[in-house]
Amino acid sequence: MRTRGGIRKAFTGVVALFAAIAAAVFAPTGPAHAAGPAPHYLMTAFTNSSESNMYVYDSVNATTFSLVRANAYTPPSGLIRDPSVLRHTDGYYYLVYTTNWTGDTIGFARSADTVTWTFLRNVTVGLNGATGSTWAPEWFRDSDGSVHVIYSASTTGTAGQFRPYRITATNSALSTWSAPTPLGIPANYIDSFVVKVGSTYHNFLKNETTKYIEHATATSLNGPWQFTGTGNWAGWGSGLEGPALTRLPDGRWRIYFDNYTGGRYYYADSSNLTSFGAKVELPGLSGTARHFTVLREDVGDTTAVPTGNRSLRSANFPDRYVRHRDYLAYVDPLSSASPLADRRDATFTVVAGLAHAGCYSFQSVNQPGYYLRHYNMRLTLQRDDGSAIFKGDATYCGRTGLAGAGTISFESYNLPGRFLRHYNYEMRLDLRASGSVFAGDASYTVTSPLS
Repeated sequence: MRTRGGIRKAFTGVVALFAAIAAAVFAPTGPAHAAGPAPHYLMTAFTNSSESNMYVYDSVNATTFSLVRANAYTPPSGLIRDPSVLRHTDGYYYLVYTTNWTGDTIGFARSADTVTWTFLRNVTVGLNGATGSTWAPEWFRDSDGSVHVIYSASTTGTAGQFRPYRITATNSALSTWSAPTPLGIPANYIDSFVVKVGSTYHNFLKNETTKYIEHATATSLNGPWQFTGTGNWAGWGSGLEGPALTRLPDGRWRIYFDNYTGGRYYYADSSNLTSFGAKVELPGLSGTARHFTVLREDVGDTTAVPTGNRSLRSANFPDRYVRHRDYLAYVDPLSSASPLADRRDATFTVVAGLAHAGCYSFQSVNQPGYYLRHYNMRLTLQRDDGSAIFKGDATYCGRTGLAGAGTISFESYNLPGRFLRHYNYEMRLDLRASGSVFAGDASYTVTSPLS
C-alpha cells in the first residue's frame, strides 16, 4: 500500500521527464479511431407486465433501446409507475415516481450505476390526503440550476380534476423540498413535462377531457401559460399520455408518448417545439414499456485514441502500465525487460466501443473475447456476454488528458463523469474530482504494445 503524499513528492520532479521519454519512445503509429462526443440515452420505465418493478434501457440513437436490467428497482411498498430519472451534480442518478393510485406521496430512489437502486424516501406533498391522487412526477432542472419536481394532483381520487404542481429542492442533497406551488394550468390537465429553451418554458401535457397531448408556453415556471397547441394540433390523434422529451445531437427535439388506448408507444421530432412530424412507432418497446423518461448524456470529446494493439502507461507513475492480473486491473511496474507473460497482460487491442462506435473498448490480447469492464466500480477483465450492460460497462470515451498535453483520459460511456483511474495501484472507475492528484491518476499515454 503506497503512501500517496510521500511517493508523489518523490515523483514530482521526474514525471515530466518520463512523459517526454514515453512520448518519444512509445509514440503510437497507425490509424486513430474517430472520436465523440458520444451521446447515449438512458430510459427508465415501468412495463405492461409490472407496475412495481422498474426496467432500465439504453440507446445510442434515442430510437433503438436495449434492456440493461429488468426489475432494476422495486420500492419497499407501493408502485413504481411513471419513473423519471435525473443525473444530479453529485454524480448520482435520482429517480422520482408515482407510489400509488391514491395518496399524497411521491417516491425517491438513487443509484451510482443505473443498475442497482436504493430507496431514499417517500415525500408527502400535503395536498390531497389518502383520498386524492398524486401522479406522474417529472424532474425539471431550470437554467439557474434549481431542481424541481412537477407532478399532477387530484383532491378527489383517480377520476378527479388533476392540476400540475411543483416542489423545489431546498438543499443540494435533494432531501428537503418546498411546499407545493401550482403551475397555473387549468384543471383537468395531467402528465406535465417541461423543458426550457432560451427564456421560454414549454409544457407538454395531457388534456384529460379530450385525451390529446397539448402544448403551452410561458416566460415563468409559474405562468401565466398560453396554450399554443390544442386539440389534434400535431396530428397524433387522441388517447395519448405520458409525454417526455429529449434533445437529439442535431438540435432537434424528440417527444415520446404512450398511446395507452392502443397499447403502443410512439415518438415524433421537431426542430422548434412548435411543429412536429408524424408519429413513428417506437421499435422493440412499443407495447411493452409504459410512461418513461429518456435522459441524454454526452460522453468524451474529440480526442482520438490510437487503435490496434496498445499499452496504457500511467501519466504520474510512468514506470507502471495498466495490466490485468487474476482478472482484475492494476497499474504495475513493467518494461521491455519484464517477463513476456506480464507484458502480454499489459497489452490490449483497442477497438471501436462495444456500446458506441465513437468510443473505445480494450480487449485482452492473450484472452480474446475478454474486455476491461467496470463492475461495482472496479476495473475487471471479463468475457463479453453480449448483453447491453456489458457493452456499456466495457466502453470508454477519449478525453483530453486531465494531466495535460501528451496524455489521454477515459470517461465511462454509460456512467458519464466517472473516469478510469488508479488508486493504490488498483484500477477503478471514480467520479471526476478537482486537483492534480485525480488528474494524474486518471491520465495515461497510449503507447506501442509491450508485447
